[in-house]
Amino acid sequence: MEENTEKMPIRCKAAMSKVAGEPLEMEEVEVAPPRAHEVRIRILCTSLCHTDVTFWRMKDLPAMYPSILGHEATGVVESVGDGVVEVAVGDTVVPVFSAQCGDCADCLSDRSNICSGLPIRPGGMPRDGRSRFSFASTGEPIHHFISVSSFSEYTVVDVAEIVPGGIPHEMACLLSCCVSTGVGAAWKVAAVEPGSSVAVFGLGAVGLAVTQGCRMHGAKRIIGIDLNPEKREIGKRLGITDFIDPNGTDGRTVSEVIKEMTGGGADYCFECIGSTSVMAEAFKSSRMGWGKTIVLGVSNDVAPISIPSHDILRGRSVVGSLFGGLKPKTDIPILAQMYLDKELELALEEFVTHEMGFDDINTALELLTQGKCLRCIIWMDGAREKENVVKVKPKENGRACEAA
Repeated sequence: MEENTEKMPIRCKAAMSKVAGEPLEMEEVEVAPPRAHEVRIRILCTSLCHTDVTFWRMKDLPAMYPSILGHEATGVVESVGDGVVEVAVGDTVVPVFSAQCGDCADCLSDRSNICSGLPIRPGGMPRDGRSRFSFASTGEPIHHFISVSSFSEYTVVDVAEIVPGGIPHEMACLLSCCVSTGVGAAWKVAAVEPGSSVAVFGLGAVGLAVTQGCRMHGAKRIIGIDLNPEKREIGKRLGITDFIDPNGTDGRTVSEVIKEMTGGGADYCFECIGSTSVMAEAFKSSRMGWGKTIVLGVSNDVAPISIPSHDILRGRSVVGSLFGGLKPKTDIPILAQMYLDKELELALEEFVTHEMGFDDINTALELLTQGKCLRCIIWMDGAREKENVVKVKPKENGRACEAA
């Protein structure tokens, strides 16, 4: 008879980040039972994001060690804490780093998607700031990562950061961060209009999701900018109309090329890299009078963006975009249903370039840091490990997935 673990700690395997930039280490960890308003999830699959890489490389705060990274995932509810009514044991769910409590001023406003009722608390759970992870051997606590920590076979997440599943597991992973972030930035933050011109700086997974969002909302011209010329092919499939390699502009700046192509600058510019110098170049590429620059990239430093004040006075603007401006419980189900109904050209399959087992997570990390994949799905189910280890999907985008 199977043991009931709902009110007991669970021991499982987790990929631990102990030293900045060093390979993740597999450890046996203990995952506490969920407290009030929390859900313990058995992770089915997870994927790696450049935000994971950014924090993995950080030597100082806000990075914390030891920690369990990972925030794009799909799982099954194993147990629930008191007060949880919207999901039940056995439900397939998508954990999301961005909360939606539904009660705070931000959740009740259409102007914000950043929940002030349950802000991210570095290293712990959003309600009490404490960890639900510890080393099985010593009991030493382990830090959470942006409320999800999906590089573990089990995790505990607040119910305000849970969205029902309903689409294929590996596709749901993408909606938990990268695709929602990119599509949402075009949809909610920029509010791209039919016939507009767009420039997307960085054609990684988020940048390519931005191109899809812009195409879905009727942009007429979508210019993709990337140092890797092989991004042209997959970019064309996902919506770009023009491609710029910054190393192939005959000495001109990218902003000069974009202004010439668009007759004065793009209506919307998206920075999807996390480089303050690229953010400034994206701003210069926007049209005077109404050009809007949307910053999505997560920078690993605190360097300021240099923007001339007179350009702001002349109508250009800059806005940040966290999780694409989406409210997760409200908007992710909309994107999932659109995918199922094929109402929009949301080609999620294009983003999954590799699949492998949990024990090969450092190989996946290496592929991402070398720019050789868009998204690598890590399967916790051992039955899939032998079948999918370092397996490139049989598509034409094998080489085109290489990033700058």
